[in-house]
Amino acid sequence: MEARIEAEASMFETSHVLGSLLASSSILSQAWHHCSAADTGAAAYVRGSCGNTVYVAFSSKYVANSLAGIRAGPMNAFDITELGGSGLFRPLVGGEGEEEEKVKVQALALHLFLTLLNSPNYQSLLQEIKDKPVIFTGHSLGGSLASLAALHFLCNSSSGSFSSCNSTPTPPLLCVTFGTPLLGNEAFSRAILRERLAGHFCHVVSQRDIVPRLLFCPLGPSLSILGAHLHCCNLLPDEERANLQKIVSMHIAAAATARKRESPYWPFGNYVLCSKEGAVCIDNPTAVVQLLYVTFVAGIEVVDLSYRDIAEAIPQHLLLKKRDITEEENFDGGISLVLEASGIGSTGIGAAAATEFKVSKRASRSPNLICAELATKLGKITPCRAQIEWYKVLSDDDMGYYDSFKQRISPKKYSKVNINRMKLGQFWDEVIEMLQNNSLPYDFHRRAKWVNAAQFYKLLVEPLDIAEYYRTEQHMIKGHYLTHGRERRYEVFDKWWKSKTDLMDNSFVKRSKFAGLTQDSCFWARVEQAKELTEKVKTEQDAQVLGKFWKDIVEFEDYAKDLVERKEVSIDVLAPRSSYRLWVDEWKSIKSARAFCFNG
Repeated sequence: MEARIEAEASMFETSHVLGSLLASSSILSQAWHHCSAADTGAAAYVRGSCGNTVYVAFSSKYVANSLAGIRAGPMNAFDITELGGSGLFRPLVGGEGEEEEKVKVQALALHLFLTLLNSPNYQSLLQEIKDKPVIFTGHSLGGSLASLAALHFLCNSSSGSFSSCNSTPTPPLLCVTFGTPLLGNEAFSRAILRERLAGHFCHVVSQRDIVPRLLFCPLGPSLSILGAHLHCCNLLPDEERANLQKIVSMHIAAAATARKRESPYWPFGNYVLCSKEGAVCIDNPTAVVQLLYVTFVAGIEVVDLSYRDIAEAIPQHLLLKKRDITEEENFDGGISLVLEASGIGSTGIGAAAATEFKVSKRASRSPNLICAELATKLGKITPCRAQIEWYKVLSDDDMGYYDSFKQRISPKKYSKVNINRMKLGQFWDEVIEMLQNNSLPYDFHRRAKWVNAAQFYKLLVEPLDIAEYYRTEQHMIKGHYLTHGRERRYEVFDKWWKSKTDLMDNSFVKRSKFAGLTQDSCFWARVEQAKELTEKVKTEQDAQVLGKFWKDIVEFEDYAKDLVERKEVSIDVLAPRSSYRLWVDEWKSIKSARAFCFNG
């Protein structure tokens, strides 16, 4: 039932909450009023207010004037650069893995924002507005600065940098931009979704405005030269503007139709796409790109609509979703309303857009619906996990399930457990692939149910993967498991668990009994390395090499002893014939023999 409701509620991905706010308030008109004031002055921003709400408007003129210096330097105007490094946007870059795409933003905007951030006046402004409702806003290039300012404020408010108490909730904040260029790459867009910050951003785009669509073009010197005149490219002579529209249309089309994208830039947040017919509010990045394309192409012959007109008229024209869209006629009607409000219409390119939109919506499925189906699959795969748990219980008293599996003590049981091991691995590999393809909710890897399930799977099954690795002597071919054999899924689950534990109280509570599963899933791989080093110690003649071996073994001995004392291991580790117990006995005898020789 929950999945069905979610599927119906997200059919068009319309941001109806934000739409309702814009339709029932003067936010847009006030934001545009302050943008106009900022663009007439020489300062980087102006501060104003309306009632209890503070408006901070960033000047596009200030950014445009800065472009001359950027063009003369080594940085192109719209190069894209990594957001990390300064620590100012830590929540956005904290979820990156070594192999994952880095979060990147427009280099010019970041450069100017960091310069502005270091100014005493701006620091005073941040302290002044920290406990007040605030709206950051900007037109064109000023919108890029406004977006970064809003992100910085949100990231640091959540960490307590602007608050007297870390538990203080983030003050109400909205960022409204008018005709602003794209700011970051797809990883940037995903990070904002992951941190639940997308709802704070509203990008208003006119049907014929080139600026919000320009950065779909490939990056390079030609784009940088054009960027120097970005603030006035909508005012180009008719012939130049027509040529530019053709170039921009071609590259948006490539992005909208899932062909090879030639630009790293990608939309984020909510987009309010406006025409003289009305407006539609969309929060799905893929749908945003599609509508940016079809509205632009359909609007080439349309008279320009100024942002001043939009800001004043949008409360009367904003498209809001009033009912659930569940039946075929309502689905088709909903598509028609979206296209009509965006200024596309139902004939010509509008008809083609409607067909493509219907196909994409029918083909796409709600991430939460997919997640619900995945939960059902998890339930069906649970018996495989339960059989491995039972196998572990049966093996704990003798040599433990790691050594029983490695030595294939019971071939029939081994075969069944091995099949279950592979089924579980296949399931979790599919989960990770779906997450990487954005098929699952953006916060999937933070949901307790899935983090806990992945951690339990890792602790239970990875020892069997290690056993199989060493049983088949893969370490002789590839190298030891920890550096050459570990599956990527376990590294991903390590990150999930670390993110969870970082938010928990890490004060140690001593266990009263041994853990059900050893809390270091790679413990047996460390045992295997220690066993190999122990064999080398017996024959090594080089004192320097021997000293290194000895040091490594002692480090593992201390580590394992600490785990046992804290009862962070399962009872199978201490089984009479387990590899660990046998190694401990052998290591003791070697140390005793060495001590006897030294004393003698």
